[in-house]
Amino acid sequence: MPGKVNPVIPEAVAQVAAQVIGHDAAIAIAGLAGQLELNAFLPLIARNLLESIRLLANVSNLFAERCIDGLEIERARASGHVEQSLAMVTALVPALGYDAAARIAKRCAETGKTVREVCLAENVLPGEELERLLDPRRQTESD
Repeated sequence: MPGKVNPVIPEAVAQVAAQVIGHDAAIAIAGLAGQLELNAFLPLIARNLLESIRLLANVSNLFAERCIDGLEIERARASGHVEQSLAMVTALVPALGYDAAARIAKRCAETGKTVREVCLAENVLPGEELERLLDPRRQTESD
């Protein structure tokens, strides 16, 4: 297909994750096999642990170089997605209560309007308070 980009690097990350899970299972079983503080399975534990570390380090560098480096945020597009999200209504719960926030979310879903648009149209909070509550940067802060 023209323009198709194969996700081989993320697939490699998933394969490494599966291998590390396997190593972890082997390490757990080996750890259970140690009796009287003697563990004949220490070589298996060491080998699987070191192999997991090596695999994770390599695939992390590969993923960063091939998939992350050079990415740029399209801030306007991201802001638009945040503004369109019904999750924004959760910020209103402390001020309005769960039931009122749920009603606003339902109206948004029915009309396709944003939480901000519905709240402004219905005058549920003073404009300044609404802007403060619906500021997505504020929502990531712990109060």
